Parts: sequence; structure tokens; C-alpha cells
Amino acid sequence: MDLRQINYFLALFEEGSVTRAAQRLHVVQPAVSMQISRLERELGQQLFDRNSRSMVPTAAARALHRLVLPVVRHLSVAHEHMARLSGIVSGSVTMGIPTSLATSLLPGMLTRFTIAYPEIEVVVVDGYSSALTELVGDGELHFAIINRPTDKLGLILDPLVEGRMVLVSAGGGNADAGPISLEELTELKLVLPTRRHGVRVELERLVADRNLSLDPRLELDVLDGIVELVAESDWASILPSIVVRRHRAAGRIHIRPIEPSMVWRLAVIHHPQHPLSPASLAFIDHLREELLAMTGDGLITAAA
Repeated sequence: MDLRQINYFLALFEEGSVTRAAQRLHVVQPAVSMQISRLERELGQQLFDRNSRSMVPTAAARALHRLVLPVVRHLSVAHEHMARLSGIVSGSVTMGIPTSLATSLLPGMLTRFTIAYPEIEVVVVDGYSSALTELVGDGELHFAIINRPTDKLGLILDPLVEGRMVLVSAGGGNADAGPISLEELTELKLVLPTRRHGVRVELERLVADRNLSLDPRLELDVLDGIVELVAESDWASILPSIVVRRHRAAGRIHIRPIEPSMVWRLAVIHHPQHPLSPASLAFIDHLREELLAMTGDGLITAAA
């Protein structure tokens, strides 16, 4: 088994079609079929069930995929490290990020990152922290940014940044109001994310630590949607400061600090068997710098 056969196998396994695999590899279809047949003979295993529409991986193929994928990734990391010695960081990054951050942070950040690192290809997947954690565990993402969990995940977890939760209400004045107590929060007309959202999980934990509870009358998982609702009504919400930054700058909402402080934390998770490549490390460093530069009021700080 050589590297070419492994790459042909991975392309066919992931694409499910000889035609698409050939297009991905920039070769003719017979070349893919020949390499796969040769690999099957060498291994003494049928790797794909062939039909008129697709190539379906067998149990042997799934086992082989789990075994060779880390090998290819380690080779890619080695190549990227060697390239880094020449001063050029290249490669690919497939990362996950919560939808709320993808909306509020990524558009501008990605533009600046691609200018700084033109040789790096980036694929971004957004979703709930729980779903992103599964994708990292399955090896489908190089890493993910998630709301920092309290439970052990079996993954490597590196703190990224932390910030303050704030009370969000409709704008109308020229300045944000003073602090509000946790007890006062429980009496407000609140709209919050549902309990499957990482922000809500953290909220519930922080409030429960103080023997209080939140009873929202509305629940909505789209954080930008919550901000829009609050900006046009007498509802209020409790959200990470970063999510409401641009709405606050536009004067559409006010924020109030909460006392005692309620802190949200972001972390980077990746698989212990898949070391982060120079491209991934460059992306994480750039993301951290962008997050820390987003506010000058101390609402976001480097995590310990």
C-alpha cells in the first residue's frame, strides 16, 4: 500500500463515486478504478460494493478509513511544518464554530485571515457546541470553537477567551444603564436560547450556582433573532457581550453588566490523535486576536 493508493481510496470513500473521486484527484476514472482494484487485491478485501449509482464502502473499507486517515493527516502536518520553516504557512483548515459567532465574527475575520495567509484553505462548519464536539471526536473537523464545557469530553481542550454575559434591552437613550443584580434578572420578561444551546447551558449553571432560576417566557436559538426581537420590543435577554457588539454600536440596544459577574468561556477542542497543524494554529491565533480586539471595554479577555 502506497500513499497514492491511500489518497485514491480516501477520495472514493468520501465522494462515493468514481466520477467525483476522479474529478477531485484530477485524473481519469479508469485510474481510480485501477488503483482501488490493486489495493483490494493487496489487502485481500473487497472495499466497495459497486452499483450503477455509487460505490458503497464495506465494513473493511470503514475500518481501513479509520486506520489511514490519521496517517494522511500526520503526513500533511509534517509537510506544513516543513513549509513553515521557509516562512510560508500553507495547508487546509476544517473547523467548527457556534452559529452565533459565525454570524457576528467570521465575515470580516475571514477576509483579513485570507489576506494574511493566502496559502491556507479554510472550511467552516457552524452548529451547536454538542454537534461540533461529535464532529471533532469523529475526526471530521480539525478543531472546533465551543462554549467551554464543564464535563470531560475525551478531547484536548485549550482555553481561548472569556467574556461577560450582559443584560440586553432595547435602545432609546444615549448610554447603557448601570449594573443589575441576579435577583432582578429573575423578575424580567426574558427571551433566552433553548436548553440545547451552549449559551443557555452556561446561563443555567451560573444561576443555579447562586440558588436562583430563570423562567423565560420565550425561547429562541437564533441569537441574532433574539437581539432583533429585543431591539423592537420590551423584552430583555442575557447574552454574551460579543454577540450584541454590532447592534450596540448601532445604538439599537443597551447593555447592562450583571453583578456578580456572569462569565462565558470559549475553548478550542481537538482530537488527541490529530495534532493541530501550523495552518490550524495560525487560524486559532488569528481568531483569538480578533476576539480580543473587538471591544475596548474589558468585556472580552484572554482565557487562563
